[in-house]
Amino acid sequence: MEAMALPKTFNPQEIEEPIYGWWEQRGFFTPKIDPAQRPFVISMPPPNITGELHMGHAMFVTLEDLMIRYRRMKGDPTLWVPGTDHAGIATQVMVEREIAKEGLTRHQLGRERFLERVWAWKEKYGGTITRQLRRLGASCDWTRERFTMDPIYSRAVREAFVRLYEQGLIYRGEYLINWCPRCETALSDLEVEREEEEEGLLYYVRYPLLGNGWEGPAAPWGSGRWAEGAKAFITVATTRPETILGDTAVAVHPEDERYAGLVGRIAVLPALGRRIPIIADPAVDRGFGTGAVKVTPGHDPTDYEIGGRHGLPRVNVMNPDATINENGGPYAGMDRFRAREALVEDLRREGLLVKIEPHRYAPGRCQRCDTIVEPLLSLQWFVHTKPLAEAAIRVVKEGRIRILPERFEKDYFRWLENIRPWCISRQLWWGHRIPAWYCDDCGHITVAREDPSVCARCGSARIRQDEDVLDTWFSSALWPFATLGWPDDTEDLRYFYPTTVMETGYDILFFWVARMVMMGLAMTGEIPFRVVYLHGLVRDEKGEKMSKTKGNVIDPLVVIRDYGADALRFTLATGSTPGNDMRLSLQRVEGSRNFANKLWNAARFVLGALTGPIGRPSMDDLSLTLPDRWILSRYHRTVAAVTEAMESFDFGEAGRRIYEFTWDEFCDWYIEMAKEPLYRGTAADQARTRGVLVYVLDGILRLLHPFMPFITEALWGYLKRTGATDGAEALIVASWPLPGPVDEAAEAGMRALIETVRAIRNAREEHRVPSERRIAAWIAAGEFLPVLEAHRGLLAGLARLDPDRLVLLADLSEPPAEARAYLAGSIRIYLPLAGMVDRASERARLERELTDVEARIAKTESLLASEFALKAPAAVVEKERRKLEELKARREQLRAEWERLKEE
Repeated sequence: MEAMALPKTFNPQEIEEPIYGWWEQRGFFTPKIDPAQRPFVISMPPPNITGELHMGHAMFVTLEDLMIRYRRMKGDPTLWVPGTDHAGIATQVMVEREIAKEGLTRHQLGRERFLERVWAWKEKYGGTITRQLRRLGASCDWTRERFTMDPIYSRAVREAFVRLYEQGLIYRGEYLINWCPRCETALSDLEVEREEEEEGLLYYVRYPLLGNGWEGPAAPWGSGRWAEGAKAFITVATTRPETILGDTAVAVHPEDERYAGLVGRIAVLPALGRRIPIIADPAVDRGFGTGAVKVTPGHDPTDYEIGGRHGLPRVNVMNPDATINENGGPYAGMDRFRAREALVEDLRREGLLVKIEPHRYAPGRCQRCDTIVEPLLSLQWFVHTKPLAEAAIRVVKEGRIRILPERFEKDYFRWLENIRPWCISRQLWWGHRIPAWYCDDCGHITVAREDPSVCARCGSARIRQDEDVLDTWFSSALWPFATLGWPDDTEDLRYFYPTTVMETGYDILFFWVARMVMMGLAMTGEIPFRVVYLHGLVRDEKGEKMSKTKGNVIDPLVVIRDYGADALRFTLATGSTPGNDMRLSLQRVEGSRNFANKLWNAARFVLGALTGPIGRPSMDDLSLTLPDRWILSRYHRTVAAVTEAMESFDFGEAGRRIYEFTWDEFCDWYIEMAKEPLYRGTAADQARTRGVLVYVLDGILRLLHPFMPFITEALWGYLKRTGATDGAEALIVASWPLPGPVDEAAEAGMRALIETVRAIRNAREEHRVPSERRIAAWIAAGEFLPVLEAHRGLLAGLARLDPDRLVLLADLSEPPAEARAYLAGSIRIYLPLAGMVDRASERARLERELTDVEARIAKTESLLASEFALKAPAAVVEKERRKLEELKARREQLRAEWERLKEE
């Protein structure tokens, strides 16, 4: 970093990228392995290579980077492992869109050529997100950057699959999964969005019951006479009539008296004539529809569980493209929604459609393409997770892994205690291909670490590899240890694993965090991390989730361009608390930028005061003044409080303490008080004051560096060139400050002085006393008389008092005439009104404002007495009434002030 004069104004665009490039080039992000020290390690949640920087990324980068920078300054070997995820579905969708512009599909290209296109796309666009992470100041070790499709990482994925298969924990079977007809793949629960309720329809359908002389339909379906002769019916309600074709029962609640006499009877399924039982099951919601529900084990997760308990058959009526298959009878070949229309029309014709009513519901939609997802029975690969989950529960209960906030432990336990088999196969081409080969001769499945050439059972060469790839969550579950070289016994794995903190959003506690715990224990025998720190969502200023459709998305890159990365980081860090969503507004970011400007100006003042060597101040130095001792004591308290908050993961509190000390105490009070000895003091006064200024500024920059790394590094660089810092090459590797001694007496004395000044300033503002006017004051200081007397000049200067008319006493038995009393703690202050206000001009001003308020009251009363009060919306009328009350209150206040001036 070349030396230059400190610019007058702070411009983040000029300093951020050069500073980051210098950090990276100097190797400050890469730790040295020291067996004598325990490292601090974070594995970055890998963003998708398809990703563009959003506020979720900005949040995790801010929180993780401030942890990393803090620990680095504490002297720990500190590693932050960066990387990206191949994002199977998202990436494949992106590339398919690209080739569609050429009139091609992936099937026309073939698997090999399609994957070549994906890799080419990755090389072109895959680095976008990591470049953007650098803009935020992410100080991760880019020399250890990982990608989940790297050859080394891919070997780890295969090893994990084979081990679990050999242990009997991975198997192939039929199960109900989330299926996207557009992407034609299974989806994890996280890839299915159910947040937005939509307007839908609820269809009420009658199923005829056997008995009472009716033995089933005699006429064909669609004739209008199919249910002719039926005497008894049971009515169910459904949002998806097309799935009626897969019903294998009707269920009611065991305690629902309305249907007690129907349990055990047989209903006849409309359209198909299938005989299905009426069963009782506690999973039924008696308040939904009629309280009787259709049971479709092949197309609904709850029904799948009910079917399992009652031994019901599972009928799949849908093809992978969401058309009705051969099990759909007359509707076979139709698209699911066309089949719905046709079946509803036929139900109406047969007199079995009772009614249709509006119904709001939240259908599952594919996160990538927005297609409505179908629960579908499918032959897939699964992980038997129950034994893995039991181990993951145990390490948290034993305290080996700590979850912050602790309230999320209940969610963690609930999810793992009720865990289902994990579907890990995806019908995609981009991803880790399942290492399983099927023998066309004997049917044996060979699962191997290396690609086999023959069947492991019969030796036949007629084997073919499974076409599917693994769920992205399977590969990312290995992230904390696979990024360090596992399954090899690497130096990184031995030293840096287990990692220290896993910081991520609370919304993926189960989908990712719990799976990392399960896989870490299963593969390494060790926990993957010691602390789980969960942040919340970043919402807009109204508390709503950001979305492009709402138009309320705040782009972090735009914010960085307009306000700087430091301002965004400081806003996110101080505005969030663990596990809670935060509201973000540009006004708050602007406030953080103003803080950066305040710090810059304070540093300019300090640097401008430096003329020679600076000594380190000591609390034992008898030449220190009260303001010196006070600011040093307050600084030491701040160091202790901030350090405690950082150790407790209370980063918002840490940032707020730094802000309050820097802005209120250092900038607004001490720098103001330092001007007197700097400009009018002796050489010794000047040297002492410079020493205190530099010592505290240096400490502030160190404390603030994890939050606002760019501006602090820039300012510290200027400070370093004056010879006023220690020997560290850069602030990023400088030491974290240590708490020092505090001075209770100095703090109490300065508190009295500051409160006195503040009370007088407030009084001056209240009476609009011009800043250049010096006024008289009588002060009964009590026990603080020695302090105020010793700092008479400072008090007069800060409060704009006339030194010749400043009376300081221990007590004042009789207040001076025409003086108003004010309190500052136990100190009583008397200010003569005559010296503060031109009463004639103040009365004139009050009269003008009173006239204006009277006119506004009359106008509002007239409005409320008109037809407006009857025709306008109630909320608008109420707003006018509140305004009238406020105006009347202001009128009384003005009259009181006018009367007081008249009397005085």
